[in-house]
Amino acid sequence: MDIVIAGGHGQIALRLSRLLAARGDTVRSIIRDPGHAGDVGDTGARPVVCDLESADAAEVAGHLTGADAVVFAAGAGPGSGAARKDTVDRAASVLTADAAERAGVRGFLQISAMGAGEPPAPGRGEAWEAYIRAKGAAEDDLRHRDALDWLILRPGRLTDDPGTGLVRLEEPPIGRGAVTRDDVAAVIAALLGARDVRRRTLDLLNGGTPIADAVASLRRPGGQEV
Repeated sequence: MDIVIAGGHGQIALRLSRLLAARGDTVRSIIRDPGHAGDVGDTGARPVVCDLESADAAEVAGHLTGADAVVFAAGAGPGSGAARKDTVDRAASVLTADAAERAGVRGFLQISAMGAGEPPAPGRGEAWEAYIRAKGAAEDDLRHRDALDWLILRPGRLTDDPGTGLVRLEEPPIGRGAVTRDDVAAVIAALLGARDVRRRTLDLLNGGTPIADAVASLRRPGGQEV
């Protein structure tokens, strides 16, 4: 497959690039900072410098041409304010989806967050509230796009523990918990290969089911889900 990762220098994105490149996929990773090109290249991906906060859809579409799927892994990151939660976690996702439609790329997997689409939990602060609202709005935008075979993945609390290969992957709600970044990347790689699992919103935690079995359980005759 030919996969484009938007937000290619993120911790999950770098792990995903290594997995995809190792299995023989072509990976293009969109990054904002040219200084991150070396880290991206070390994973086996080709770095593509493009600022998703200032580019237009035509420019981004040029970087997506020929891809089988796009993974939106960009995020404003810790320490950013409410304004950038909106410009990255929502607006950049919408821009990338627009660009995918222009480029004729149907596959679109969005890394979202548990709690998206729900009222923010009280006491978490302005930035967290903005983040959850932005993720929810980005999800809603995807769900209205008939031209994309979208998939929304909502990981739980992320950890840097070694991957277990064991997860719980189901439609929400499944409760709260943690999941390793290694396992998130492995699940995304598996979902990209399961092209009949689309138009679904999925929660992800560490659990007791091997990743391959968890993905296989989502596959049903008839192709795409709505």
